Amino acid sequence: MSLIDLNIPAGVYRNGTDLQSMGRWRDANLVRWHDGVMRPVGGWRTRSSTAAAAKMRGMLTWTDNSDDRWIAAGTYNKLYVWDAGGTQFDITPAGLTAGREDAVAFTGYGGGFFGYYGYGVARPDTVRIQPATSWHLQPWGEYLVACNEDDGKIYQWTLNTASVAALLSNAPTSNNGILVTQERFLFALGAGGNPRKVQWSDREDNNTWTPATTNEAGDLELNTSGHIMAGVNVQGQSLILTSRDAHVANYVGPPYVYGIERVGTSCGLAAAQACVVVDAGAFWMGVGSFYAYSGGRVQELNSDVSDYVFNDMNKAQVSKAFGVSNSMFGEIWWFYPSSQSTENDRYVAFNYVENTWYIGSLARTAGSDRGAFRQPLMADPDDRKVYEHEIGFDYGTLTPFAETGPFRISAGDQVMSVTELLPDEKTQGDVNAVFKTRFYPNGSERSYGPYSLSNPTSVRFTGRQLRMRVEGQRLADWRVGINRIDVVPGGRR
Repeated sequence: MSLIDLNIPAGVYRNGTDLQSMGRWRDANLVRWHDGVMRPVGGWRTRSSTAAAAKMRGMLTWTDNSDDRWIAAGTYNKLYVWDAGGTQFDITPAGLTAGREDAVAFTGYGGGFFGYYGYGVARPDTVRIQPATSWHLQPWGEYLVACNEDDGKIYQWTLNTASVAALLSNAPTSNNGILVTQERFLFALGAGGNPRKVQWSDREDNNTWTPATTNEAGDLELNTSGHIMAGVNVQGQSLILTSRDAHVANYVGPPYVYGIERVGTSCGLAAAQACVVVDAGAFWMGVGSFYAYSGGRVQELNSDVSDYVFNDMNKAQVSKAFGVSNSMFGEIWWFYPSSQSTENDRYVAFNYVENTWYIGSLARTAGSDRGAFRQPLMADPDDRKVYEHEIGFDYGTLTPFAETGPFRISAGDQVMSVTELLPDEKTQGDVNAVFKTRFYPNGSERSYGPYSLSNPTSVRFTGRQLRMRVEGQRLADWRVGINRIDVVPGGRR
């Protein structure tokens, strides 16, 4: 008889084969690791009572000069704001060109050259996918400035709920997006239909765009083979991300105003909303990896779940992916569509403080970190409402869980029997456990439980390897530490 500690490192490991995740957590949903301990993420509740007309893509929260708080979000054909009380206002600009709720690509039958490639074989990436419409929303002081790629115009809303957002005078059109720099210039990204052009207004004056000796308006064209997708402010610089690489714009003053330098290659952005900025720098989802920039050069992140994420993603709808910071726990969450879905139904989260990764299933289309509001806010694609997160522990029909990869509990051809579990949890009974055993790595698996945990918990099962699944009870703020199992020889097989 001997006790074995199930001392499992924090975070999920989901690269490679099942056996390669030995001794690690391999699957999870709605759980996180904070200070080395596994716990459930917070629940959510409705913030807005009125639904948007379509799915929201792009969200901003901010506070005006009167300390009133606002939420802005856009759909493929509308632009909305909500006040702090959750009242919705439709501020859709007059004449807005509607975009697409879903990405569109002609890759089916007839979408290629006759006689090329084998029948039934997936075609290569030879067609540019028209992305789902998403909004670039930025604060201009206390005002809101907005643009989406399909309409291409830049609008400003001046807090009057009786008025819609208005077209900015003299601003370029046919833009991919916008960025308000830390020096208070308004950047038009992909300006005037040129996907590589960055054009900026005069400082503090977003109606002056024509360069003159009396202003600092100007433009530059990136030396890139990609097209500009988004821009963010990070570490005193403006980071501009294309579909292929990354550039920084540094303010140098008149007469040149800005200088642009490439800081990363082969690190293109997967979707316009998939870059997140926190104090540690900018983090984004690329085409097949995750990347970070905090000054100097772009770094590829070593991810424990990238194999799982990028091999089970609907590439045709990846333009819907977005990232949001959860600064309460030092996390960045990316939501994306799985290969079996046309809408965001899964997430991958990175804890940049503890360098851990976790995964799960949850449908969200846009979000904003806490700041103007006490909690992070996210948009649901089904009821098209705004929810505040990290509130209580109610998840509707979902259950938080985590499941390990295999543990080897035998040596050689010896079979072991497990007779007791000594649980390590914050409050006894908040967690159930299920055990799954195998005699061979690819053999059939048998499940035992769920066991309602007591100290000790009597169990009885036999195998050479086992995995453990823990499930949190509804509405409970549980914690799981280092569980132990009592094993005895069970003979040979």
